[in-house]
Amino acid sequence: MLKQLSIYAENKKGTLEHITGVLLREGINILGSMTEDSAEYGVNRMVVSDPEKAKDALRKEGYQVSVRDVVGVEVEDKVGNLNHLLKALLDMNINVGYLYLSFNRQSGLPIMVFSTDDVWEVENAIRDRGFHTL
Repeated sequence: MLKQLSIYAENKKGTLEHITGVLLREGINILGSMTEDSAEYGVNRMVVSDPEKAKDALRKEGYQVSVRDVVGVEVEDKVGNLNHLLKALLDMNINVGYLYLSFNRQSGLPIMVFSTDDVWEVENAIRDRGFHTL
């Protein structure tokens, strides 16, 4: 299981640079990220090397930050593997709220990071189907 930061920030020039600058200053590596925006605010979702330290540093800078569990599934980089994973989740009646890509720095393989209810149960179920979770 992975820990993900959700950073709620004003949608204005320089905000993402400021967030990544805070993480740089703290020596925290961004392992995967996704940004959703609206007219005034956005949500930056990130898997980072030290989520608690990142949360504390970003809160000190005035950002609203939450940490939640997400599922990370390693998949081979070949045609159809994302569909194979999503089909398995659908067959198990598991809803995916959102997903984004990261990669395993040790194996070099892609990791699909996704949000779902009951992360522990989902991880066990997909492991039983032969998928490698982180």
